[in-house]
Amino acid sequence: MSTLHTVNKSPFERSSLDTCLSVVSNDSTVLLIEDGVAGALQNTTASSSITDAMGNGVKFAVLGEDLGARGLSADRVMDGISVVDYAGFVQLAADHDNVQSWL
Repeated sequence: MSTLHTVNKSPFERSSLDTCLSVVSNDSTVLLIEDGVAGALQNTTASSSITDAMGNGVKFAVLGEDLGARGLSADRVMDGISVVDYAGFVQLAADHDNVQSWL
């Protein structure tokens, strides 16, 4: 069963992303929302963990509206991470069997 994992905390303040990545399976997607969007940025301490997970088949997305609300642009997002809007968020939830929120 596939799972959509949502992470809403910055990886620079909380361990939510690391905890998520320790259990995520290769048929799942991690969606970075709210302050969690900081994890999608290029050349950060979170980049290598995300790159490793992508190499194991985990998909990543980031909510574009939350990037913009924090003054961040989509061109700063790591390669391989999709930028989605609210409709894309809903579609991801519908495409997966479960949704797990990491707080």
